[in-house]
Amino acid sequence: MKRDHRLSAVAALALAALVTGTGAGSAATTTPSATSVTTHAFDSAPATATAPTHSFRGVLPVPTGPHAAGEEVIHLTDASRLDPWVPSSGPRRLTVTMVYPAVPGTGTPAPYMTLGEAAGIIQRQKFPASSGITPQTLSGVTTHAFEGARPEHGKYPLVVLSAAAENPRMTLTSLATELAGHGYVVALVGHTYEDSGETLANGETPSCAICDHPETNDLDVQTAGRARDESFVIDQLTHGNTAWRLAHLIDKHAIGAAGHSLGGAAAAATMLADPRVRAGVDMDGSFHPAPKPGRLNRPFLMLGRADNHSPGGTGTTWDQTWAALGGYKKWLTVSGADHFSFADQKVLQEQAGFPTPPLSPERGVAITRAYVRAFFDQTLKGIHRPLLDGPSPNNPEVLFQP
Repeated sequence: MKRDHRLSAVAALALAALVTGTGAGSAATTTPSATSVTTHAFDSAPATATAPTHSFRGVLPVPTGPHAAGEEVIHLTDASRLDPWVPSSGPRRLTVTMVYPAVPGTGTPAPYMTLGEAAGIIQRQKFPASSGITPQTLSGVTTHAFEGARPEHGKYPLVVLSAAAENPRMTLTSLATELAGHGYVVALVGHTYEDSGETLANGETPSCAICDHPETNDLDVQTAGRARDESFVIDQLTHGNTAWRLAHLIDKHAIGAAGHSLGGAAAAATMLADPRVRAGVDMDGSFHPAPKPGRLNRPFLMLGRADNHSPGGTGTTWDQTWAALGGYKKWLTVSGADHFSFADQKVLQEQAGFPTPPLSPERGVAITRAYVRAFFDQTLKGIHRPLLDGPSPNNPEVLFQP
């Protein structure tokens, strides 16, 4: 069965439209042990490209909350373990984007990715110059997040986000800014060597060490590794307030985990391994592995596309997981959505002039934001959200299962 978290040709092009700088990044760099093979999405592109003919200006959806979204990128090193994919690189290094409730009108517009991260996407996907997709145009995507923004007073739940396999952390920026605007601190975790590139503290942007390599394609191993990354990030953000200057904003007793595709499987794996995580969300990802009965008795939301993740559908791990979940749980499917409707890709794909799924990309983002936020409001803040009680006439695409 085709892996649902791999980039399709069109979705990969949408992903390129995501990329914008989180600072002055270097060009994508690799070590010999971290070199990856370029995906086949655009291998037929002409070797000699003409001048760009498409003008691309990417804009992510505006957050709806009362707070602004502040942003700060931090770099963490787990000295207790070597990098699982490239041990020769030394201890596991992670890049994390922190998004937090901020005072409106403060700070400066935050970039989306470093130029090195943008170059990594382009190098991997072989975009034709006629698309107008360059590191410079990608760096112009408007995120509605602000660097150096003054934080709001108070303490807020922490939500850790993990992107799909081979996708950098920024593909969940629309969800992160929405949550921050409604009173959450969000940690977007970049899983080094697992995607097109995450710029590290030394300015290097190593490429994917495991993409296109069947020998590293054990998804149970990947989700377990991501769970270790996420628990380490939680450790660093909640112990001693030393890893991030604004860690005092975090309510360490209200922590959630969510992710898209493989990142959703990682959210479940993190909950299984870390009892501090009180609630989790899987957005259209198969579970690797499906939890055993009695193992996961805390709140969990499964939000996916109707054609693959409805009861009895091809995504069989959802049926297994639903039966095993012991706590408060919701299973929602979205008609007309495709795999990337739950992240930023489809909005930017449309703006780049490429085909979109039956569900409007803006609706995909709006639905994802509304239901994920409602779920965390109810499970981490204790605020009842009628949106989760059953079908809504304002959201006819969302079906409550089973």
